[in-house]
Amino acid sequence: MATALLGYKIAVLVFLENEAGELLLMLRAKPPNLGVWSPIGGKLETEIGESPFECAVRETYEETGFQVAASDLHLFAMIAEKAYEGQTHWLMFLFHCRRPIAALPPEIAEGSFAFFSRAAIETLAIPETDKKALWPIFDQHKNRFVALKADCAPGRPIDVTIEEITPAQA
Repeated sequence: MATALLGYKIAVLVFLENEAGELLLMLRAKPPNLGVWSPIGGKLETEIGESPFECAVRETYEETGFQVAASDLHLFAMIAEKAYEGQTHWLMFLFHCRRPIAALPPEIAEGSFAFFSRAAIETLAIPETDKKALWPIFDQHKNRFVALKADCAPGRPIDVTIEEITPAQA
């Protein structure tokens, strides 16, 4: 099968909220996800051995100017997306920031920002994999840890499989 020949990209997504509990999303100005809303994040700098936590701290600061420590972050999911948009495989680490962000960040080259209630996110232009997997994972597992895989091969429905779930944190 052709998907076996695709390489992996490793990335993080960071879910930030303001004091009102609204989630910060970026309207992406570059591929992947050009023209759609998604949480902040980016690719690990694998050539320097960057860890997912280091990447999440770096990307949060680079994209929002909000300085967080690894201890402010809770890793709540790892998802392996097979054949995303038929282009590559993604290994993604999803973080929920325990500290609220105080203000809306200014626009950057990667996109512009807005805060949304969780209900409002359902009405936005978001990637199909986010609708099927990412937001349900956030809703159900943001206080625990879950490992999943998602087959995103073009031409068929996205198939999400849970591989492990840990109990919720206190």
